[in-house]
Amino acid sequence: MTSSSAPTVRENGTGTPLVLLHAFPLPARMWEVQLERVPGPAGDDARVIAPDQRGFGTAPLGDLPPSLDTAADDLADLLDSLGVERAVLAGLSMGGYVAMAFARRHPGRLAGLVLADTKATTDTDAARANRERIAAAVLERGSVDLLLEERMAENLLAPGTEPELTDTVRQMIAEASPAAVAWAQRAMAARPDSLDELAALEVPAAVIVGELDTVTPLSEARMMAEALSDAELTVIPAVGHLSSLEAPETFNAAVRALLKRVK
Repeated sequence: MTSSSAPTVRENGTGTPLVLLHAFPLPARMWEVQLERVPGPAGDDARVIAPDQRGFGTAPLGDLPPSLDTAADDLADLLDSLGVERAVLAGLSMGGYVAMAFARRHPGRLAGLVLADTKATTDTDAARANRERIAAAVLERGSVDLLLEERMAENLLAPGTEPELTDTVRQMIAEASPAAVAWAQRAMAARPDSLDELAALEVPAAVIVGELDTVTPLSEARMMAEALSDAELTVIPAVGHLSSLEAPETFNAAVRALLKRVK
């Protein structure tokens, strides 16, 4: 696997540019299986690009106020630096929110869209209050231990998930910085409804959701698939919110099917 010159980006393969946008509060490392396998046996099915988003992994947080628009503009700058004019975006959970912000701000640069275990609707008042509770608590404590204490990894994964995968997710959560967690929570809390933006898109799309996802459930996935003009919905049986980690082969097959539809 090759790396780009930027330490915050993992890259592999050639062909259609595919940018993988990671979930909260994980780094781009969550996409290791996709980086390895989506380019295909010859490596020319896709140019898979997996950046660490602002504050996560090795990416600096900077000092801009929390906003998914900022994360979307970061992505546009990254594409510029990689010489990519148009790309397929695949976002899972928070990554989906960033992908939708990108589609709103840079629609001409979108060649296709994968929305996985995410939603286009806004947070409820209770969800926004909970995000602020977590943001304030991790900053006050200077630690993300709260996320582990509240069993975030277990809540993201389906019941009965292999302990090894649960441990891997717990470790990735533990590596997140309190400042990045708070920034992302506040950015996500402020996001607008994106259903109208999805309806205006004219690119091939795929919506993927774990059957047992309780964070962004099937009803939300159906809403996005119905709003999009050219979308295929894939429901992955017996997995939760982190479908790309829980069922990578099924997830990858849905992504490859979309890539074949991209002009």
